[in-house]
Amino acid sequence: RLLPVDDLQRLVRGVEQERLLHKACVILADNSITRMRRALHTSLVIAVAALSAACATTGATPAPFPRPHTPAPVAGAPASPNPSPRAPAGGPSKAHGAYEVTGTALRLRGTPYRNGGNDPAGFDCSGFVNYVFGENGISVPRTVSDQFRAGRKVDAQQLQAGDLVFFTTVSPGASHVGIVIGGDEFVHAPSGAGEVRVERLSASYWSTRFVGARRVL
Repeated sequence: RLLPVDDLQRLVRGVEQERLLHKACVILADNSITRMRRALHTSLVIAVAALSAACATTGATPAPFPRPHTPAPVAGAPASPNPSPRAPAGGPSKAHGAYEVTGTALRLRGTPYRNGGNDPAGFDCSGFVNYVFGENGISVPRTVSDQFRAGRKVDAQQLQAGDLVFFTTVSPGASHVGIVIGGDEFVHAPSGAGEVRVERLSASYWSTRFVGARRVL
């Protein structure tokens, strides 16, 4: 059944009005969004300008990360832009000195024995000790008897690297000396072996001839 012409025209006009109303709403919404964007942009520009003015006025530099606290200088104290580092109390550690001494001694392994020698051309036992410690800025006597009185006495169960160990060999009392390198070992310049070498304190020959130890570090 067909609609009368008047009814059809009213229907068309209604549809057209709905379409125009929808279009008007879209336009109004677009205009509102545009105005909001402009307002937001204006506010952001104003805020940035205010922050820039504040920084320029105070001379401050924005710091995004926390800075370590710097104590205020004491009134009347002289300025010290480059303070000198302070040396640790007590000077170089004993452990560091022992490392240097034993390192020097071990680098001389294989140096030939020379009676009365105290340089890399050849060593006797006390000359070897005298040279090794001297190379590390530590003064020790030249002869075995004097070295046996240097420093302080150390118990055989408390030996440390760098300690001096003494043996009776060619004559009564301390007549031979070596340097403990750690554990059960010491390095020395024996005449019988003909060169600087490492030995074990627990070896029967040395353990039965041990007469004492001294610590000079």
